[in-house]
Amino acid sequence: MSNKIGVIGCGWLGLPLAESLIEQDYEVNGTSTSEDKLAMLKEKGIVPFHILLSEDGIHGNIDEFLSSLSILVINIPPKLRGKGPKESYIAKIRLLHKVIKKSRVRKIIFASSTAVYGDAEGVVTEQTEPKPNTESGIQLLQCEELLKNDPELQTTIIRFGGLIGPNRHPVTMLSGRENLTGGDAPINLIHLDDCIGIIRTIIERQHFNDVLNAVYPAHPTKKEYYTKEALKRGIAAPQYTSTSGKTDKLITFCSPFLINKFKFLTTIN
Repeated sequence: MSNKIGVIGCGWLGLPLAESLIEQDYEVNGTSTSEDKLAMLKEKGIVPFHILLSEDGIHGNIDEFLSSLSILVINIPPKLRGKGPKESYIAKIRLLHKVIKKSRVRKIIFASSTAVYGDAEGVVTEQTEPKPNTESGIQLLQCEELLKNDPELQTTIIRFGGLIGPNRHPVTMLSGRENLTGGDAPINLIHLDDCIGIIRTIIERQHFNDVLNAVYPAHPTKKEYYTKEALKRGIAAPQYTSTSGKTDKLITFCSPFLINKFKFLTTIN
């Protein structure tokens, strides 16, 4: 197989991931749902493909995209929240799974979310049983199972915590809000740079057939953390009035891979 990596979804995470892999001398195929982005991808050294997944089919040359890959990174957000029409995420991944099976690709990295744990309380590790309570979490778990349970594929699932990084931080949406509960709950976040670092380390070490929680090891309270981040940005801090009245969820990892082989690059404090 070649030294080529495929990244489905060159967006907020996928684009800088692809650029980082190119810096490490990998060849990278990348997809976008927007034809307007293809020239930009090409300028950055990414082999661009205009591919759109829908419930009805895959539009674009997916066979060519997959043809020479050694590893495929699936980084497509479910987009099942908010207003407007929504398509079934699991239906899209089932279609993608079928074409992957027809290709030579056998190593998969699937970007999932800690949303699969739903309202779990206390310390949550990879051994905690997922009990999603949102449509996104439910369909993400279905996709995990589809890929993980295929014996012909070597799939590593990464359950990312809340994503932060350039132009993306929860405090901007929380700024100025009042009477918020759960101020004593721990944060479960991870920075873009660490997301990229974890994926790169999986590829470099060929670490497949695993499920990883990917969150920063420090867990200050929401009140402490978001107050500090608001002050740093010069915006109004959110105001918390009480705790949630339950045992708060603290997501951690016990995988030896993250404990022993990956060094977090970015502090969130």
